Amino acid sequence: MPDKNDKVILTCSVCLSRNYTTTRNKSTQPQRLSLNKYCKTCGKHTEHKETK
Repeated sequence: MPDKNDKVILTCSVCLSRNYTTTRNKSTQPQRLSLNKYCKTCGKHTEHKETK
């Protein structure tokens, strides 16, 4: 049986750099993930959104 947890990449919404990877259970979390994380390129905390 396939694993329901899938890897997702988080991208900074300001500079569009791909900084973080994490997992998300697509059956319990159908919407895209959005977190406030530190972006080392911008040098501040920004919103990071899940990409395809």
